[in-house]
Amino acid sequence: MPQTPGAERRAQLKKRYWPNDEAWNGTGNGWFRGPRTVPLILVLLSQKNLTAGHDVSRVYLELLSRHMDGGVIEIGNEADHAYAAGYTGTRAIRTWHERMKLLEELGFIKSKRVANHNYKLVLVVNPIHAVTELRKQGRVPDSWWEAYLLRLMETKEADEALLDGLATLENGDLSSKKSAPAKKKALADAAA
Repeated sequence: MPQTPGAERRAQLKKRYWPNDEAWNGTGNGWFRGPRTVPLILVLLSQKNLTAGHDVSRVYLELLSRHMDGGVIEIGNEADHAYAAGYTGTRAIRTWHERMKLLEELGFIKSKRVANHNYKLVLVVNPIHAVTELRKQGRVPDSWWEAYLLRLMETKEADEALLDGLATLENGDLSSKKSAPAKKKALADAAA
């Protein structure tokens, strides 16, 4: 299979500078798919003003790492999830539950309680939709939003129509440059 010019260049760089080192190539077993905007999303989720001082980024990353497909995660042993997110000791599961609740309140996950498990089934919401809702609520800093939009364009995670809709959103409201019907349509398009 022919390589892209970028892949060929990276192969040459690897061969020149690290010829004897084993590189992570993202193939095989043991990896997960995630949006290329994950680092920015983790930055947002660690902001104290958004989460009342409770960093939920490790819990979100741990959930993403368990995601296989379809957006649904079946939660097994909650203690294992808590430990993988960095919580140990007698309050580990309780702290994990608190962070899961925050992620749900922020719109990044939805959950289904089954029997005694508060979080037996978890749906990972498309992060573009979660971030857009937070932006509409005025909870996303302008500088972060601009960096996020640029990264979405760079990675092509959003098509041009969605990006146009997102670009009209100001923190807590839409741009005043559009008429009221156009604002409503842009909001609906951005959240769809």
